[in-house]
Amino acid sequence: MTELSNPAATAIRRPDLTGTRLKRRYAAEARFRAYGLAAVGAAIGVLVLLLVSIVSNGYTAFAQYHIALDVTFDAAEIDPDGARDTDVLRRANYLAIARTALRAEFPEVTGRSDKRALAALMSGSASQTLRDLVLENPEIIGTTRRVWVKSSDDIDSFMKGHITRDSAEADRRIKDQDIAWLDKLIADGSVEAQFNSTFFTGGDSREPEQAGIWGATVGSFLMLFVTLALSFPVGVLSAVYLEEFAPKNRWTDLIEVNINNLAAVPSIVFGLLGLAVFLNFFGMPRSAPLVGGMVLALMTLPTIIIAARAALKAVPPSIREAALGVGASKLQAVTHHVLPLAMPGVLTGTILGAAQALGETAPLLMIGMVAFIVDIPGGFTDPATALPVQIYLWADSPERGFVEKTSAAIMTLLAFLIVMNAVAVLLRKRFERRW
Repeated sequence: MTELSNPAATAIRRPDLTGTRLKRRYAAEARFRAYGLAAVGAAIGVLVLLLVSIVSNGYTAFAQYHIALDVTFDAAEIDPDGARDTDVLRRANYLAIARTALRAEFPEVTGRSDKRALAALMSGSASQTLRDLVLENPEIIGTTRRVWVKSSDDIDSFMKGHITRDSAEADRRIKDQDIAWLDKLIADGSVEAQFNSTFFTGGDSREPEQAGIWGATVGSFLMLFVTLALSFPVGVLSAVYLEEFAPKNRWTDLIEVNINNLAAVPSIVFGLLGLAVFLNFFGMPRSAPLVGGMVLALMTLPTIIIAARAALKAVPPSIREAALGVGASKLQAVTHHVLPLAMPGVLTGTILGAAQALGETAPLLMIGMVAFIVDIPGGFTDPATALPVQIYLWADSPERGFVEKTSAAIMTLLAFLIVMNAVAVLLRKRFERRW
């Protein structure tokens, strides 16, 4: 008995496992760190692969090839009366004028089918380009000017390398005769890549070279304005009441549980709610930013409430106690002291919720914002679409030009989201207080 209770004797008989156990623990910790680094590396690798894929497919959309034409603005065709009436100038057949200018470069083309194929080298927007020039400066009527017009989608894809001349003629949309005509224009210096401003200033179009994101961008920001105008005040007031004034009972517990559950509800459910209530019951206009903003406000509201409650809860109780101790009422303590200190966290949650709403597609599809909208929306009740929905529509189009337009629109949307998240981080860093 005495021998067993002797620590020295026990240490002699039992092997020293302390060093072995420490080595095992350190090895397990090293493996865990390696797993974590591998997971982070895999996530970064996938993200880089995604971004590289999007950028490699979309950067070419920011340039558009143009064809130079020596256009004769025939007064007999454009303004036969010489009155310079705007309505008369607008109704002139500018497409025929553009085709005549292009045929002048190839006088050997005489057949009807060849003329049609030659005219297909340039975009249908050539008539709009000439019309805008005449309306802007009617003095060019009767003169000959060198004008750059957009090339067609097939020619643009060929010049960018998406269509190769090495492939069989039957396997490509552009034929050998078209390539011969294009080579002559290139040799004459009449083909040039220019910045595609139409992508940022135009609306949607069936022709890829004429399609732009401005209409969808305006629709997105109109919806975002409605979303924030509805969800921010309601969300903040709800959070203040639940966190500062509401009694703790089964009813408030039930409300809190439902708010947390609504934050996890799939977004398409809110689209179904908007379809059933706003469109079918109240008869509000379909495919309007007002309805889209209301649906997104319902979806964003739980996120803002949860973020605002967390920000209010982070304010130390001593702030409330000090305000009450100098005679302030409960409302004054909250509005004058607690809420201003919690506002950076509230704004951060609001911006993150708005960024989530900006990238949503499913609820907007349910309320009809998947329609083909050419015009730029001028108000909250005008037909419109959103940038994510525009990306969805272009991704479903078969033309090669819409592939790069889709990727470029994704790049633009990602830029907006990165800016909004960066603003949220800057606000948190700028106004954050450590207690």
